[in-house]
Amino acid sequence: MEQHILVPVDISSSSESAFEYVLEEIPGPKITLLHVLNPVTIFNYPTAEGFDYGKAQQNEQERREDVKGIFERYRTKEPARDRQIETVIEAGVPAEKILAYAERGDVDHIVMGSRGRDGLEGKLLGSVARGVLKRAAVPVTIVP
Repeated sequence: MEQHILVPVDISSSSESAFEYVLEEIPGPKITLLHVLNPVTIFNYPTAEGFDYGKAQQNEQERREDVKGIFERYRTKEPARDRQIETVIEAGVPAEKILAYAERGDVDHIVMGSRGRDGLEGKLLGSVARGVLKRAAVPVTIVP
């Protein structure tokens, strides 16, 4: 029986589907919800006026609060109330952070959304899911 499931989450519906899959199909283990923030830098700052460090810090704090709201919504789902759920927010390259957490967090299984889309794109995995699937040292389940 698995002891620790890592569920990387974002704002997508496939991410929520992955969490629901764990609740319904894998009874009992500890669940860690991990969200990886792509840090705001001068290179990906969204405005033409230039980089404003204070504004970037404020944006990151707002994103962290949004993620905490997502975590709370997941935790209050009826089947989740009796489960041991840990939440973690990290900043960096998503696939790398997911893999690093799985290794250091003694994770037995990763369950994540595919971020699939309609049409031809829907048949392909998202780049983060593909990167995790190729390099993970533990089983990975991809949920559409």
